[in-house]
Amino acid sequence: MARNCAPVKMGVVAAGVGACCLLSPGAFVAPTTPSLRASHAAAQLAGVQSEAPSSEGQGSSWLASGAAGLLLSGVAARALSGGRRAESSVALRATGIGINGFGRIGRQVARIAMKDPEVELKLVNASYEADYLAYMMKYDSIHGRYDGTVEVDGDSLVIDGHKVALSHTRDPAEIPFAKYGADYVCESTGVFLTTEKIQAHLKAGAKKVVFSAPAKDDSHTIVMGVNQETYKPEMQAVSCASCTTNGLAPMVKAINDAFGIKRGLMTTIHAMTASQPTVDGASKKDWRGGRAASGNIIPSSTGAAKACALVIPAIKGKLTGMAFRVPTIDVSVVDLTCELEKPTTYEEICAEIKRRANGDMKCYLGYCDESLVSTDFETCSISSTFDAKAGIMLDSTFVKLVAWYDNEWGYSCRVVDLIKYMAKEDAKAK
Repeated sequence: MARNCAPVKMGVVAAGVGACCLLSPGAFVAPTTPSLRASHAAAQLAGVQSEAPSSEGQGSSWLASGAAGLLLSGVAARALSGGRRAESSVALRATGIGINGFGRIGRQVARIAMKDPEVELKLVNASYEADYLAYMMKYDSIHGRYDGTVEVDGDSLVIDGHKVALSHTRDPAEIPFAKYGADYVCESTGVFLTTEKIQAHLKAGAKKVVFSAPAKDDSHTIVMGVNQETYKPEMQAVSCASCTTNGLAPMVKAINDAFGIKRGLMTTIHAMTASQPTVDGASKKDWRGGRAASGNIIPSSTGAAKACALVIPAIKGKLTGMAFRVPTIDVSVVDLTCELEKPTTYEEICAEIKRRANGDMKCYLGYCDESLVSTDFETCSISSTFDAKAGIMLDSTFVKLVAWYDNEWGYSCRVVDLIKYMAKEDAKAK
């Protein structure tokens, strides 16, 4: 990931690492050349100015229409279907990936992968026919139309001129990973979430499997920007944790590193998901979970806060949390209320998070001092965007911190990032 780029007012997201969206001058990472040139082209396509600020001391009023610049994280990515794919011809061999399951995460992973020259989408396994899979790839009620070409060629998709094989089996042992060179697999069915259960994937030719959900065994968990250095090439399966853990852990890491967290409670105000009914239905295990997602605020459980200890061992036993499911279709927000070990001020906390967002945690931790709302963060590639205006402090050690995350797009960016990281580490080990 680039570390030496100058701040700009908008950014391009290509698998979430080449560039990230900016909410205030200097707050997030900016794209490097040639991505910077591409970002200006994408800005013109979207009708938004993309001039660089002259100094970091300027205010954050540059967003011409609310937070339109943030939305370019997705617009720009989709606009680069030709240019970024062309760059891959001079790059090292792209990592071949497969996707098992074409739900909300599988589809976004496919879109992101198609715009990233470091990976090549080889195969999608889903139970639907090719024409319907093409439809699902083209259209999305949240992230918009796929700004590229999607065609059907027999039982394959041709996306931006690139042929993607399809298979339609519920048995992972029958998925032709080896035949099509899908070495790294995004397992997004939600079914095969243990090292034991992905042995069938490996027998079918996959080299490594990434769970786009918390593991149901002791398979290693990685949150990019937090503990990716703990990956070892001998690992067969790795979990990318949950979207909420990815939305919480970067902020927790920054705060714990600087001030220490003595204890804390997290609440996620979470957009509704496909697992919830739109109208009242039956749910024996979770009675409230069976109520209409489209018309209720629904208290729910979450293991996201406790799962932070899997990637930040120093906070084990110090965090727990719960969720409220709300009737919005994308973007969630975490509220972390915690007691700090080191007395500080809210201004010092903001400064530290901004420093980390500009430093070693670029593209994973973001900083926002605009008065934004949830839809402003749709299709944002940042894992966790700290909202400086939303937090409050009671005294020098007791604080409430708020961070936004696109629970679909941002998380899917991290899945692709994790695959790329694993592939590079595996190559070093050979």
